[in-house]
Amino acid sequence: MTLRLTSVEQAMLDGSEGEGVALAMRIVTGLARVRGAEELVEVTGAHIDSCLYHGRAGLDFAEKLVELGARVRIPTTLNVGSLDLMHPGTVRADEEHPDLLTAGRALMDAYVAMGARATFTCAPYQVDARPGLGEHVAWAESNAIVFANSVLGARTDRYGDFLDICAAITGRAPRAGFHLDNARRADFVIDVSAVASHRWDDSAWYAVLGHLLGGLAGQRVGAIVGLPSSTNEDDLKALGAAAASGGGVGLFHAVGVTPEAPTLAAVVAQGDPEVHVLTDADLVAARRGLCTADGSRIDAISLGTPHASLTEIRALAEEVERTATVVAADVTAYVSTGRGVLALADAAGLVEPLKAAGFTFVVDTCTYLVPILPEGTRVVMTNSGKWAHYAPGNLGIDVVLGSLVECVAAAGAGRVALDV
Repeated sequence: MTLRLTSVEQAMLDGSEGEGVALAMRIVTGLARVRGAEELVEVTGAHIDSCLYHGRAGLDFAEKLVELGARVRIPTTLNVGSLDLMHPGTVRADEEHPDLLTAGRALMDAYVAMGARATFTCAPYQVDARPGLGEHVAWAESNAIVFANSVLGARTDRYGDFLDICAAITGRAPRAGFHLDNARRADFVIDVSAVASHRWDDSAWYAVLGHLLGGLAGQRVGAIVGLPSSTNEDDLKALGAAAASGGGVGLFHAVGVTPEAPTLAAVVAQGDPEVHVLTDADLVAARRGLCTADGSRIDAISLGTPHASLTEIRALAEEVERTATVVAADVTAYVSTGRGVLALADAAGLVEPLKAAGFTFVVDTCTYLVPILPEGTRVVMTNSGKWAHYAPGNLGIDVVLGSLVECVAAAGAGRVALDV
């Protein structure tokens, strides 16, 4: 296929807007040819994942774009970085990350210098960016991609480091993947009608469902039937984040819940798709599979992956107040959230009571990505399927996945009792 460019796009490629834009356009068009795209699509917003420091190459690339005068031309938010800039000292350098504090800060600064907003959150959809149904954007970060496509009904393909900022600089992305109608059709169905209704009272079970979805889907699109109409954005966030980490899911449909799926017929690719029926036993087994510890003593609690919403922080505060929980002396408890949500939670009077109860807020980054947990931490409890999936490999710790109620109880007792 031949990639056709408009006169404006060809001029960008030829350098009429400077070498920074030309470099970005070369990368965008290169990917478009690899993807077999016939044209580019104009995108109205971008979310940048590549401000998380993984090594010198990422910093060199960002600083080169700054040197060449590149700036974003569309509203652009930033994903988590390697530091909590609001709480210095939260992230520590160690033998494995000797340059993390300096290079990590330089990388975050470079993206701000290109005109991106200093949001530093994996959940820009909570406060900072809400693309509408059918709106084309270029979002990176796996949970943000699946949320934009599934929950908001916007259209973004799976964008990663370097392509994300190039799309923001040019305002263009390949018209391929989830930008196209046919790629958004469901290839299979998961039926959860037989699952007990009480499971859906806590987002942790949506995370377990997401983990199962990711394992079944790979990179395919699935449709889910049988979820209650009360399913909310935080539930879908937990589901999508776990599906994107447990598999390569960039889009799912929840029939009767998500905007593109009023009916199953509206989203399936064929009239007789494969159907997987899940039961309570399947969900209980999947949760056990995500737990690498036996549920006895714990060292830490980590909530807020993806970043906690205002509603989730309020639910935590209410549960802590209801149970008069104080975090045990030998347990550390973290709530990761975006700085925008933290400001709203503080204004709502939710932050100080939680701090007084022993919870520590982390912004701009996440506890499974960089050295935040105290040295010697061995077992951590979380209500996040994504955190449970990644933390054992990233941090070399064991994990227990529980509901919010179970996590709060464990924070106070220092031990876990799971109510299956």
